Amino acid sequence: MPAFHRLLLLALACGIAAPVAAQVRCVDDDATVVSDRAKGVDLSISSTDPRGQLVSLVETALQRSEQIGSATLLAQAAREDWVQASEAYRPSVNATVSGAAAGQHAGGQHRQQLQSQLSLGFSMPLWDAGRAAYTSAWRGQLAEASRQGLFSAEQQIAIQVVNHSLDRGRLLLQAQIYRQYMRRMACLVEALEGIVKVDKGRASELIQAQKSQMTAELSMEQTVSALRSTEFRLKRLVGDELPPSASYATVLNQLPDIESLKLAAAQSPDMLSLQANSRAQRRYAESVSAQSKPQVNLGGATVATATNRGTKAGEWNAGVSLTVPLLQPGQNAAEQAAAKRAAAAEAQVRDALNAKVYQMSDLHGSAEAALERSRRIVEILRSSERLRAATLVQWQQMGRRSLFDVMGAEADYYSLRVAQLSTLFEAQQALAMLWSLGPGVMAALR
Repeated sequence: MPAFHRLLLLALACGIAAPVAAQVRCVDDDATVVSDRAKGVDLSISSTDPRGQLVSLVETALQRSEQIGSATLLAQAAREDWVQASEAYRPSVNATVSGAAAGQHAGGQHRQQLQSQLSLGFSMPLWDAGRAAYTSAWRGQLAEASRQGLFSAEQQIAIQVVNHSLDRGRLLLQAQIYRQYMRRMACLVEALEGIVKVDKGRASELIQAQKSQMTAELSMEQTVSALRSTEFRLKRLVGDELPPSASYATVLNQLPDIESLKLAAAQSPDMLSLQANSRAQRRYAESVSAQSKPQVNLGGATVATATNRGTKAGEWNAGVSLTVPLLQPGQNAAEQAAAKRAAAAEAQVRDALNAKVYQMSDLHGSAEAALERSRRIVEILRSSERLRAATLVQWQQMGRRSLFDVMGAEADYYSLRVAQLSTLFEAQQALAMLWSLGPGVMAALR
């Protein structure tokens, strides 16, 4: 007879209701079991610096992102538009070469002549009521808006990588908790199977333990499925070679000063982009208004003509021209439309900043509440751990507790651990989003 069964029968013979096997084996949550890697899941946690790993993952995602590449090209194109507009005051020179054949028939005689002509012309604005300057400023602000849009896109990529990484770390720890719960229930089931062989009246306890074991296994499978989905989303951003996750429990778990973050919100890339776009619309409105003002231009031309008969001629002219718009249908409507677009852009800036400030207050409150709940759950968890240990001892050694009490204490303990982990992640996610609305989540990590 196996030693396990001999101990079990001895315990029953002595009137001990609890399984000795449980006392012998079900005390080590970290006992060695079948490797999770063999099931296609790696639940290991790296000792890598968590902040450094997050920064590295974000930098990798920025290098791989087609979105960032597109935003970079658009920012470069906007800058070239500004360079073009800023050179409007420079002289422009044009050269024209033409050739022609002419013929004449009169009095029975036919004459034919070939003629070539070269002309050079130049023009330069002297005064245009600021139209060129406003146009250049308009393009310059659009370029700045595109540049800040690039930084804003980088912030969006960064917050996605951080959120997915934090979620991955949470699910890994949650899977480890369920793995320990599964081991605990497996020990109880193994012990009860031996008891039921000699005491059929304990079959209901075995069924209950098997139910708890299957529930733990189901929770484990759901967690692993969510972990795979999170890793797929993270791989789309940083590539297929994911490093082992670091432990992120100490990252983004401190409340920052909300007032300083609100002040920094006005200087965030998305707000700076909106502000630059607003200034661009105002400059464009001024450019449209300048179209109805007089313009002074300097211009001139020289023309050289030669024929096949050896005749050569040349002429030139230079002068200043004044153009005064007298009647421009629709000009007033164009000016009003541009002015209203500028006012709308300014209103959008105010609304966006106001919405961001309120969102930051909401996120700060949510993070503060989540951190407080996490601390309270830790206190409850300590009590649950003591109750769990006491219940197991009373069941094993004194027979004063039923197996249902033991499994209830176990389920309560592990559910509290999962709740504490989820609450901490909720706080971290809120804090990450809070930083992204201000100076950026990378500022918090660095």
